[in-house]
Order: sequence, then C-alpha cells, then structure tokens
Amino acid sequence: MLILGIILFGMLVGAAAQLLLGRGGNGINWPMALGAGLVGSFVGGLLVSLLSGDGLALRPSGVIGSVAGAVIVTLGWQWWQAQSRGRGA
Repeated sequence: MLILGIILFGMLVGAAAQLLLGRGGNGINWPMALGAGLVGSFVGGLLVSLLSGDGLALRPSGVIGSVAGAVIVTLGWQWWQAQSRGRGA
C-alpha cells in the first residue's frame, strides 16, 4: 500500500508542477508527471523537510518542497527536450 501511495503522490505532485508551469493546452504528460513527481518529491521534499526541522514526517513544508522539486525537474526536462530538438533539426 505504501508503494501505491508514493506513486499516486508522485503523479499528483508532477501533475501539479505541469499545471503550475502551464502546458499550453496539451494536457498532462502522465509519464513525465510520474518521473518528475517522484524525483522532485524525493529531492525537494526531503531537503525542505530536513532543513525546516520536520524530519521525515509528512508536513506542509515537505509537500511544498515536493512541488518545488517537481517544478525544477519538469523545467529541466523541458529544457533538455528543447535542446535535443535543436540539435536534431
């Protein structure tokens, strides 16, 4: 059950990151949402939770850090995709 919860939370955080950045009417890219959500939650959520002194408990600081981390990962992914398309053309 914990694994399913982590996957669902990662997808929701990744989707929130895409909605915050604006997808231009393309909808949500769910594989990217899952990847960005999981990586962003791990890095951003863990870092912000530990820096704020909340430890590993689920607190608002960790959720905000998770979304911020997912936004950074999504921006990085979009930048990398743009660079790849530029080289291939």
